[in-house]
Amino acid sequence: MSAQDRLTDTLYGLGWSTVRKLPEPVAVRLGHAIADLAWKQRGKGVQRLESNYARVAPDAGPERLAELSRAGMRSYLRYWMESFRLPAWSKERIKAGFDPKDIHNLTEGMAAGKGVILALPHLGNWDLAGAWVTTALGIPFTTVAERLKPETLYDRFVAYRESLGMEVLPHSGGTAFGTLARRLRDGGLVCLVADRDLSASGVEVDFFGDTARMPAGPALLAQQTGALLLPVTLWYDDSPVMRGRLHPPVEVPESGTRAEKTSVMTQALADVFASGIADHPEDWHMLQRLWLADLDPAKGST
Repeated sequence: MSAQDRLTDTLYGLGWSTVRKLPEPVAVRLGHAIADLAWKQRGKGVQRLESNYARVAPDAGPERLAELSRAGMRSYLRYWMESFRLPAWSKERIKAGFDPKDIHNLTEGMAAGKGVILALPHLGNWDLAGAWVTTALGIPFTTVAERLKPETLYDRFVAYRESLGMEVLPHSGGTAFGTLARRLRDGGLVCLVADRDLSASGVEVDFFGDTARMPAGPALLAQQTGALLLPVTLWYDDSPVMRGRLHPPVEVPESGTRAEKTSVMTQALADVFASGIADHPEDWHMLQRLWLADLDPAKGST
């Protein structure tokens, strides 16, 4: 393990061991302080976040974009502070920490016995939403996690999410799709963060007026298993409670090839994601390149 990897792993370990013990108001203030410091330093992540917000809010001037990126960093640190503390939260605190609208789309879908896929962007705190599902509804689910470096950090993430009642599969290795399909055929629940393709073989979609690539997995799983595909959006307000909405299902088109159906369904997901992000841009934690024009300027407009 490199020195940088050891440092990264140590810092995350300190987060989970120390932040979780802080009183909630202290953790909130610490999160704001760290976010503001990072924002003022304007590192690559902050610059990329602001660049992404410029696509989401094309009419925003420099002052508005700066406001958005500062609020975005505070929202991002709120995610981390909550995540570090979640394993120590009581069941009552988890249940009270999330208020989703239209939850019947999930519960009715699960009652139908054909499985449900929840697909969501990097909005709000998806770990808190997942903990709420396992705690408040008593529904276990399977998800996929990107392999992080160092490996010990990935192991921490897996152990953390499993402690919240999630089955976590590695993104790499090629076996995740088959396992997810089996869980759905058994009537289970699968949750996937689906606004950024990690495979370089995703589906091109129109996203805020330019081309991005999003994973094909949610649409393919729905086609292959007959499971319900539900988009989810999350957001924060000024309260300690995260808000969310479970949107109506994305239907499988009646005609077309598998690739054509996948394209239509993934675009439908992207449209719902875009609507939720446009309503709450500061809660979209996308500190990486997303649009093809940013990944490879030769493939899109600048």
